[in-house]
Amino acid sequence: MKALADTLREMIALEGPIPVERYMNLCLRHYYASRDPLGEAGDFTTAPEISQMFGELVGLWVLELWHAMGRPSPVRLVELGPGRGTLMADLLRAARLLPDFGKAATVHLVETSPALRQRQQTALASSGSPIAWHDDIGEVPQGPMLLVANEFFDALPVRQFVATERGWCERLVGLDGENLIFGLRPEPERAFSNPLRLGDILEWPAASLAIMKSLSRRIARDGGAALIIDYGYWGPAFGDTLQALKKHAFVDPLSEPGEADLTTHVDFQRLAQAAAEERVRVHGVSSQGDFLAALGIEARAAALKKRATPAQAEDIDRALARLTERGPKAMGDLFKVLAVTHESIEAVPGLATRSPPPPQP
Repeated sequence: MKALADTLREMIALEGPIPVERYMNLCLRHYYASRDPLGEAGDFTTAPEISQMFGELVGLWVLELWHAMGRPSPVRLVELGPGRGTLMADLLRAARLLPDFGKAATVHLVETSPALRQRQQTALASSGSPIAWHDDIGEVPQGPMLLVANEFFDALPVRQFVATERGWCERLVGLDGENLIFGLRPEPERAFSNPLRLGDILEWPAASLAIMKSLSRRIARDGGAALIIDYGYWGPAFGDTLQALKKHAFVDPLSEPGEADLTTHVDFQRLAQAAAEERVRVHGVSSQGDFLAALGIEARAAALKKRATPAQAEDIDRALARLTERGPKAMGDLFKVLAVTHESIEAVPGLATRSPPPPQP
């Protein structure tokens, strides 16, 4: 198979520089098509892989929301970008506390990677729940929905614009000899107001906003809730958050296209605004550490330690610290939690209900 770098060079030489959004899309499709990127042998580790406590608490959150919805049957239990299936497996195990939920729920995994679908099938083989895979959320059957998206939105492509004297010019990927380099489109983007400070970088998550609006419209129509956990910030903010990760280390986003994980930080304020425009309730945003603490992660860790060996107890303590510790680069603070629900659901566990945020420029 031809390396993606060679394909990109040929494409750019023929068509000219391409937007960062298209570059990310091509790289991510190639990256996820044939590999399992998770775990120590992969490129990154997610919260469900750190400890079963994460998925179990999300499972209890889902049960609370199902009860608040009036216990509909059937209910579509959906996960976007389910990785190895670890979160869903832990969620379903916790959900056994309420057998009626297991009878009502049908599991729907939105996953395009054949390699990861295989891992998910293995992880969920003993769950006892009917499971269907989809390439797009639009394929999930109609009806009330409970959706979870952990580290999904960060892996969606974004457009980038740089503040110049001409206005906001879109960032492109071009060629300098055989090397991929960043450049700018000469003509400014007129949809944005004039920049206040030269050199600022504006990231526009068009793909994320489209998905957020789509799932919010469905929740407003059919009922349900969505829980979104990801690393990011409550905007507005400027800056280049594009990063590439390979073997748990940061690399140049242009150096190994298709061979490293590309992500950007999630703008939760824009997601919240997109949801609010579709007449759903917005809850949060909270830090992951505060959210898990409110759901009782310390009590769950203590319960697990009672049945653990000393070595296992140390592992539980390390996992608890990693999931909840505070600091600008620690998971407990860097990761944020947002929920959207049907307007009939006034409160959710672990998150405050928020007034709709004002539109951003």
